[in-house]
Amino acid sequence: MSGLRICLIASSRFPISEPFAGGLEAHTHALARQLTQRGHDVSLFAAPGSDPDLRTAELPVEALRHEEVNRPDVDVTPGAWMDEHHAYLGLMLDLARNARRFDVIHNNSLHHLPVAMSAMLDVPMVTTLHTPPVPWLESALKFASPASTFVAVSRFTAQAWAHVTPTTTIPNGVDVERWWPGPGGRAAIWSGRLVPEKGPHLAIDAARAAGMPLDLAGPSLDAHYFRTQIEPRLGGDVRYLGHLTHDSLRAAVGSARVAVVTPMWDEPYGLVAAEAMACGTPVAAFARGALPEFVDGTVGALAAADDVDGLARAMHLAARLDRSRVRQAAVERCSISTMVDRYEDLYRAVSTPLAA
Repeated sequence: MSGLRICLIASSRFPISEPFAGGLEAHTHALARQLTQRGHDVSLFAAPGSDPDLRTAELPVEALRHEEVNRPDVDVTPGAWMDEHHAYLGLMLDLARNARRFDVIHNNSLHHLPVAMSAMLDVPMVTTLHTPPVPWLESALKFASPASTFVAVSRFTAQAWAHVTPTTTIPNGVDVERWWPGPGGRAAIWSGRLVPEKGPHLAIDAARAAGMPLDLAGPSLDAHYFRTQIEPRLGGDVRYLGHLTHDSLRAAVGSARVAVVTPMWDEPYGLVAAEAMACGTPVAAFARGALPEFVDGTVGALAAADDVDGLARAMHLAARLDRSRVRQAAVERCSISTMVDRYEDLYRAVSTPLAA
């Protein structure tokens, strides 16, 4: 089977490199690496500093220079937003002129311009919807090319977008050859971005209620939240490990007794839960968004949203589970190989008519 020429559009804000800023960056890295290993010619649009070992090519976009005279009014768009806008505008205009060097364009970004400008391209675009509907993407979909195809990362996300567009559901996956089984341990772990919508402060409260030590790992992207909600709760059996490299994170998750997942919004998928399961670490989570689709009684325990006492009970229930069965369930349900198989099938299905 011959390889495809694939353009992957990722974030212009965060590089696709370890330690990852979040699940979207980890997903894009794994997807690009797997596609390259399968013999596809992958070009990656992402922030500078992305992993050179991907053996992909960054699509360079000139940064926009901001002059203070251009921003005298508080209503003028902030520079960071304008940088992102400029990057995607430049990319889409370049693709409009040269899209035929690709067989398919896969948009993994959360920005509106790739979707809104897709009608300018003469190759098909696949867009993965990694979030519930947000106004700027809903608006962009009104102008999307008829050749656009949309993918939802879970049944929950597909249903959330159903009033806007039909989607194909391809659940996210993790590399079960890199997230290997671990021995477990005494402490629970929480991993992810330390931001309010991820709820790490509730994980600390639940761990204390459960009488179980807890480690937190991930980037602190909201200084006020960390200072007011996380730092005062640290100490004793609760530690913040920092923003770990992927190898260190895998080791920490594999050495945990249970993984705690505390979304305060409806998670479109829940990659940290799948990563923990691949390590054999059972999951205790709030039953929000897509998490109930793959976290059941064989791999963990669920609590009602924001129910700290219920989550503490779930931690003890999950900790009793057989780690080998948790690992096996992850291989069956959450493998990135299955995910990439389905993307390959989709790429070929949408690109064949135009390539003929």
